[in-house]
Amino acid sequence: MHGGSNGQPIRIWVDDREARGSELASQLAEMEGVSVTVKRLRTGDYLIEGKAVLERKRVRDFLESLRRGRLFSQATRLATSPWRPFLILEGPSHEWRQAGVTREGIQGALVALAIGFGIPVLRSQNEDETARLILFTARQLHSTAKVAIRRPGRRIHGKRARQVYILTGIPKVGLTRARRLLNHFGTIEGVMTASPKDLTEVEGIGTQTAQQIH
Repeated sequence: MHGGSNGQPIRIWVDDREARGSELASQLAEMEGVSVTVKRLRTGDYLIEGKAVLERKRVRDFLESLRRGRLFSQATRLATSPWRPFLILEGPSHEWRQAGVTREGIQGALVALAIGFGIPVLRSQNEDETARLILFTARQLHSTAKVAIRRPGRRIHGKRARQVYILTGIPKVGLTRARRLLNHFGTIEGVMTASPKDLTEVEGIGTQTAQQIH
């Protein structure tokens, strides 16, 4: 694969912790027309063309973040960065089946990321495919250098409005329940880490619904 248009190299900055943990940075550096710089990034694992920040997560890490309630605080940092955010989920399909997380829970999280936070989620089977996806993304950004990119998910104004909108991506949670949950627990993290028993303390949420939300 070649680099950018007009003979100019594609520029990719890689977080030094990510570079130590995988061979992906080396794979990218070996690609023709790609310039890779390893440095400490404040947000994400890869900064592409100075326009997009990309977080790479193995499937098991993604699901563990979801279970422990860390996923949405991490997504907030990505979404509020000055660059367009992306997330790559890397791992074979059997890792999803072995996760111990319901399909509805995973879908709710992906919808919240894509719509609530405006973070596109890309799927990859392994490091080789991730490297190709990063290069495809970089080439797209490189070729649209003069085109203004509108970040999705930015029509929601205000912190509370965004929090409520994100919570409505959870199965069994509509607008009214989202507002009640937020009033009761105060933050999205508080909702995500609440036990089924804690959830039943919210008006209109019974035992069965609490289990489904959890």
